[in-house]
Amino acid sequence: MNTALSESTSRSILEPQDLELTILMPCLDEAETVATCVKKARRFLDSQGIAGEVLVADNGSTDGSQELAFAAGARVEHIAEKGYGSALLGGIRAARGRYVIMGDADDSYDFSRLTSFIDKLRDGHAMVVGNRFQGGIEPGAMPFLHRYLGNPVLSFVGRLFFGAGIGDFHCGLRGFDRNAILGLSLQSSGMEFASEMIVKTTLAGLSMAEVPTTLAPAGRTRPPHLRSWRDGWRHLRFLLMMSPRWLFLYPGMMLIAIGLLAQLMILQGPIVVRGVGFDIHTMLYASAGTVLGVQLIVFALLARAIGHLKQVLPPSKWFNHCLRLFSLERGILLGLLVFGGGLSLALLSVNLWLAANMSTLDPASMMRVAIPSVTFMLTGAEIVFASFILSFIDVKPCGKM
Repeated sequence: MNTALSESTSRSILEPQDLELTILMPCLDEAETVATCVKKARRFLDSQGIAGEVLVADNGSTDGSQELAFAAGARVEHIAEKGYGSALLGGIRAARGRYVIMGDADDSYDFSRLTSFIDKLRDGHAMVVGNRFQGGIEPGAMPFLHRYLGNPVLSFVGRLFFGAGIGDFHCGLRGFDRNAILGLSLQSSGMEFASEMIVKTTLAGLSMAEVPTTLAPAGRTRPPHLRSWRDGWRHLRFLLMMSPRWLFLYPGMMLIAIGLLAQLMILQGPIVVRGVGFDIHTMLYASAGTVLGVQLIVFALLARAIGHLKQVLPPSKWFNHCLRLFSLERGILLGLLVFGGGLSLALLSVNLWLAANMSTLDPASMMRVAIPSVTFMLTGAEIVFASFILSFIDVKPCGKM
């Protein structure tokens, strides 16, 4: 992603920083509150004796926010590429502090109370995230759906998928080591940038901490830029795309296990559970689930390989293990063995037909052989062709990011 920065402030992430702290505020039409936020941040720096700056990353305000922020004591950086993530990433690149504490310019966070963040950063944590559920959410500060559905569910998904010990994935007040975060190659331009920061910090094995944070109602009167369902989906989509295991691998393994077990149980005859019968129709759906499960596992490997080559996904132990075991020849051999098992069942059904002098056979009995036969032949063929596709992607096992 190419973030537009003014020439005077573009800098290398390796350049030594001349300040300890940058307090960064993304801004888009925050004329009602930006000056208040800047003044609070300046007071914090002065009261703590911290060599720092207040930086407003303006994303194209048309209400005079830039002039108000500058008059209140901020340095203003103009970010041309639209989006919450773009504004933040542009501001992080332009920051002059070793550490950056970011927060919205709508006066919902108190920039005069950042001591816990700077203490954790000085202790060596690469990122410190606020937790509004621990610190307190004032009445009217967060919509009902965000508080009781959106934030808890997405934060749970993030912890489940990536093992991140963060209870509030979307708190806008957070601090971090500037160079460490820029080294993660962050790319998201929208609201999902908040999730990307935590996910990639976790995957890189960097230290994170969490501190209680209070959330007050925004001080502006205009509607918020956040769109609940659109931005919620963008967060969820990002979490899924960053975890091929949960998107493809685990569902695929579950489908294969259930599909094969169901076929095996119905192989000898119908099953009746409390008056409900399961026969060849169930077997057919179980077969489709098995084939789909194999496809999902192939997708998981392809997603990991492509994500690694594009440097979107970091190295993974399970993927590296698969790479060490995989070769085109082994994949072809496995596929042919599975295909051969299905072909054997097909020949068995033909033999039964011949034994009956090619007369009409009981459909239910024959389908108990035909369905597993087709399942294994399709699965075997998929494995063979998937092995060729994977062999086109020359990915070598690698160590931890």
